[in-house]
Amino acid sequence: MCVYVDFFFLCGSAGGTGVMLLGDSAVGKTCVLVRFKDGAFLGGNFIATVGIDFRNKVVDVDNLKVKLQIWDTAGQERFRSVTHAYYRDAQALLLLYDITSKPSFDNIRAWLTEIHDYAQKDVVIMLLGNKSDMAAERVVKTEEGEKLAKEYGVPFMETSAKTGVNVELAFHAIAKELKHRATQQPNEPKFQIHDYIESQKHKSGCCGLM
Repeated sequence: MCVYVDFFFLCGSAGGTGVMLLGDSAVGKTCVLVRFKDGAFLGGNFIATVGIDFRNKVVDVDNLKVKLQIWDTAGQERFRSVTHAYYRDAQALLLLYDITSKPSFDNIRAWLTEIHDYAQKDVVIMLLGNKSDMAAERVVKTEEGEKLAKEYGVPFMETSAKTGVNVELAFHAIAKELKHRATQQPNEPKFQIHDYIESQKHKSGCCGLM
């Protein structure tokens, strides 16, 4: 992940993967990525991600261009060893579960264990409860996601790749955190990602950013 400041840029580790999307198969990782990258929704049936796929997008953070290289990973167990190889170069991880799938939520602890084992110690982690538009089929309460996130000290929000709710906010919060880490001056206060997310939620009303 590189932060571009005019003609000067700051990078993470060489060949770093930037931002990784993690979580069980079918939680909507690819849909979230496509919603953020192209503003579109992948409705109907589509082929599950095999191994690793990636997209690039440049976002504006405090008048600076931040280039995110976003890696979409397969959730199936048989591809897990492939995914592990990319953990160590990631600066940020978006960990997703499906609010209509209890198993995908129950497996979050196992994913967090993997992250602890394979990722950098200071990697940015965000927990996302996806498919918030499917309220009638919800089996995981918002409060459950909030409680788990608080336990692990990571920011949390619910998203919808279909409607776009909070998708932009999730990526922009990550980009803002990474930008601050790369450019922060010694006496500058540390960026508080939790506070930023809450302020943006309140600013955009009950439905979050689109």
